[in-house]
Amino acid sequence: MLFHRIEDWNNAYANGANIAQGETWPAAWEEPARAYREEMQTLGRAQLDLVYGDKPRNRFDLFLPADSPQGLVVFIHGGYWQALDKSYWSHLARGSVESGFAVAVPSYTLCPEARIGDIVREAGQAIADAAGEIDGPLHLAGHSAGGHLVSRMIAEGSPLAQAVQERIRTVVSISGVHDLRPLVETTINAKLGLTAQEAMAESPALMRPLPQKRLFCWVGGNERAEFIRQNALLANIWLGLGAETGAYAEPDRHHFSVIDGLMDPHHPLVKTLLS
Repeated sequence: MLFHRIEDWNNAYANGANIAQGETWPAAWEEPARAYREEMQTLGRAQLDLVYGDKPRNRFDLFLPADSPQGLVVFIHGGYWQALDKSYWSHLARGSVESGFAVAVPSYTLCPEARIGDIVREAGQAIADAAGEIDGPLHLAGHSAGGHLVSRMIAEGSPLAQAVQERIRTVVSISGVHDLRPLVETTINAKLGLTAQEAMAESPALMRPLPQKRLFCWVGGNERAEFIRQNALLANIWLGLGAETGAYAEPDRHHFSVIDGLMDPHHPLVKTLLS
């Protein structure tokens, strides 16, 4: 029998350094995202920089299908709660938009200007405001830190009002970080400023899911072992607490390519999200 122990927690959560040509991301997303926004603006189906709060980054972009929306998808971006904004991810709306759903992509205030609890509340406000624009069911997706944020929306202490909670049909956490405690002693925490108490208070894996919620945890099969563990962790724990859950490791995908499926309306990731 083999025992396992993680000696280098910084390396355990280092994505770019452990991916071939990892330094090309996130810049690789900028052009396809820009091109998609331009395409949708030309079609008159993009509403950009809609305001949802009083902070400079409290803005979201809304992309509309050709016909009346069947519902709304909200995609929350990653970047370890301390980097990036909505402009990198616009093209990921394509799969859901072409399936007949509107898609909102918000930015939020980053650490260290905000604490993670503040970002949770901003994400909730963005979702609520976007939901006010589009009728029908809500489907939430988030990548990495965004996976944590969308999971928090259906956990105890959710910032969402009851009426918004009741509209949520499916949540997909993609490469989500669901237990924040391992990050406390990493260099990632230099900007997060997480205390042990905050890490416990904001970890979905340490919370109960809201009643009758469904969560799917999706990860790349070639990701760091910690992301694969975190992926299985939340689905496993919440299954035992009454939620409808699933987990999947997509073969030959790493932390940056695992979201590519969101661009294809026929991809299983989109089918799962819209189920």
